[in-house]
Amino acid sequence: MIMENLPKDPFILLSTVNTWLRDSYPSLDELCADRGVDRDALVAALAAAGFEYMPAINQFR
Repeated sequence: MIMENLPKDPFILLSTVNTWLRDSYPSLDELCADRGVDRDALVAALAAAGFEYMPAINQFR
């Protein structure tokens, strides 16, 4: 899945990614590898909206 296939709205993207992380993936790296998402682009998209990945809790906040 490339970034173009993910939600454009940053709050919907945040919700989608955090749900995947909570339910299916032990890390952001595994999520990106499995879904074919560019990790840097995903992190940048969420950072632009003020969110940061926190590995200790495996969520963006």
